[in-house]
Amino acid sequence: MRTPAGKECKYYYADYHRGRDTQACRLLERNPQGGAWKPSLCGKCPVPDILRQNACPHLALEAKVEKGFLGLTEKVGVYAVCAKKMVEVDKPAIGCGSCHEALNKLGA
Repeated sequence: MRTPAGKECKYYYADYHRGRDTQACRLLERNPQGGAWKPSLCGKCPVPDILRQNACPHLALEAKVEKGFLGLTEKVGVYAVCAKKMVEVDKPAIGCGSCHEALNKLGA
């Protein structure tokens, strides 16, 4: 679904059917310490770009709202794990690398 910032994100949810006015980030809702979502967070959220750049089915994402400078600004922080190798992924847009090696061997 298209976010308020205009990017496609599978975690964004909106419902305006029959007078409803519901918007939510399902990724932040899954995390009990995720924080409160608001539409302005979608503008600089890295998740839509990560999903566009890395379509690995083993990539598991977790997000939370992080406070910025003096607590005046907020941004979405992302934590990623490879569910296949059970390792933390430092660069979620690239992935852990092991799944891509296996795909390259199958294709060659």
